[in-house]
Amino acid sequence: MSTITKRRFNWPLWTGFVLSIFAFLSYYLIFVWFPPTRDFPSINLLLILGALILLFMGLRRAFAVGRSRFSKILATIAATLGLLICAMFVFVFFVAAKWIPQSTGAPHVGQKAPEFRLADINNKQVTLSDLLSTPLEGKQPKGVLLVFYRGYW
Repeated sequence: MSTITKRRFNWPLWTGFVLSIFAFLSYYLIFVWFPPTRDFPSINLLLILGALILLFMGLRRAFAVGRSRFSKILATIAATLGLLICAMFVFVFFVAAKWIPQSTGAPHVGQKAPEFRLADINNKQVTLSDLLSTPLEGKQPKGVLLVFYRGYW
C-alpha cells in the first residue's frame, strides 16, 4: 500500500509575510492621519508581533518532516524578508526618527508668537499686533488662533 502525501499550503508563513508588509505600510498610509496612532504605533507593533508569530509558525511547518527542499528554501526567504520588513519598521520608527533635528526656533506651547506681517485671504497685509488689538463684536480679543495651511504655493 502506497502512502500519498498531500501538499498543504503553508498559510501561516504567507499570512505572516503579508501581515508584515501591511504593518509597515499601514502606519505610513493610514495611521499617520490619526493622532493617537501616529504618536505611538501600538496597533502596528501588535500587527508586527502577529506577523512574527505567524512567520515562526510557517517556518516550523516548512521544516517539518516530509517537506521538499523547495518548500524549505521558499519559506526561509519569505520568513527572512518578513523579519527584515518588521525590523525596518522598528528601526525607522524608534531609531531613525530620533535623527531628525529638533526645531529650536519654533514657538512652544504657551509661548507668545513673534511679531509678523502676512497677507490674509484677501491679500491685505495683517500683523499680529493688529489681530490682537482689533475688537471683535465689541470685545477686545484675548488671543489669536493661527492656522497655517498649505495652499497653492
